[in-house]
Amino acid sequence: MKKCWSVLTDDMHHCYITHLNVVHIHHVFNGSRKAASEERGFLVPLHPTLHTWGPDSVHMKPNQGLDLRLKQECQRYYEEHYGSREEFIKEFGRSYL
Repeated sequence: MKKCWSVLTDDMHHCYITHLNVVHIHHVFNGSRKAASEERGFLVPLHPTLHTWGPDSVHMKPNQGLDLRLKQECQRYYEEHYGSREEFIKEFGRSYL
């Protein structure tokens, strides 16, 4: 199994939002950009209700609410540490800011 790491938190064993210790690892950018999320550290531990089970979970409301917040946090990190907005768009398809 690959070692998961995140630019958003050093604690991959507790939910980034609730701090509960039951988590799913969420790829902030998924689908064809899943590998880029792993490479860039755009993973975050989320409680299952925030990941897939709840009505406001990141997979139930893509590009809204928490999902949008996480994408924006990762894009800000990318622009501060990895490259320009244009490079981010090339790698991740669009700007979320």
